[in-house]
Amino acid sequence: MVSKFKFIDLFAGIGGIRIPFEELGGECVFSSEWDKFSQITYEANFGEVPYGDITKIDEKEIPKHDLLVGGFPCQAFSQAGLKKGFQDTRGTLFFDIARILKYHKPKAFLLENVKHLRGHDSGKTFNTIMSVLRELGYQTVEYKILNAKDFGVPQNRERIFIFGYIDFIFFQFPDPLNIKTKLGEILDENIPEKYTISSRMWESAIRRKENNRKRGYGFGYSLFNKDSEYTSTISARYYKDGSEIWIDDGKETPRMLTPNEARKLQGFPEGFKIPVSDMQAYKQFGNSVSVPVIRAIAKKIVEYL
Repeated sequence: MVSKFKFIDLFAGIGGIRIPFEELGGECVFSSEWDKFSQITYEANFGEVPYGDITKIDEKEIPKHDLLVGGFPCQAFSQAGLKKGFQDTRGTLFFDIARILKYHKPKAFLLENVKHLRGHDSGKTFNTIMSVLRELGYQTVEYKILNAKDFGVPQNRERIFIFGYIDFIFFQFPDPLNIKTKLGEILDENIPEKYTISSRMWESAIRRKENNRKRGYGFGYSLFNKDSEYTSTISARYYKDGSEIWIDDGKETPRMLTPNEARKLQGFPEGFKIPVSDMQAYKQFGNSVSVPVIRAIAKKIVEYL
């Protein structure tokens, strides 16, 4: 198949952003991900090992592309001025996105990050990012916070997306799909006993939540069942005890999600391979993107490619 456009996948994780762009006829010509366990999952599903540390990759060695995508980590920028734009981002991983955009000038980019990026370091980080992207010559730079639960998956997961296009265009992020969701639709049957938490852990969690309630804290486990419309956000620390999303199956004690359920909670397709341990799988899906959200954005972006 002749590709409609070429793209690169930075901070690729396990390829959640890649999937919808390939579905729409894109060819991924370069990928980068430093975590060795994520590389294993990526290779199992896409047949290639991503390049490692992006800070050590010369932008000149990256193939030409029409689109850059990436979910980059959030870091504070230098407080010494914040007036030099591009230079202010040195020492952060956003700088590596910026230098690649500066050299290759692809038509478009899509960046993903946690919702709190907008308020990070009193808004200075986000303001610098937006100004640098415009400084690099992108006439259209738009952002929006989108929630996975509005795109057909039963998870309350808000993320910020930044889209840029080299010329001025009137770009609109997708509207919520208003698909009714129910957790039961993604739950597995015949769950192995190892995912059920012990009576001791359950009693301890109940005590801790009650103590926190008395002190005015909201911290503690979150319990869901098959009729819940959506869960809380799955995070990379889910492997520790999973208490942000415990499932009430009607037994004496609740259970954690299985890795396969974590896959479905993030909207990864059937047949997506999980070749790593449960711990690594939870980390990888917790760090990943909600694929249906990316799919909805990708459909909008591909119109311009």
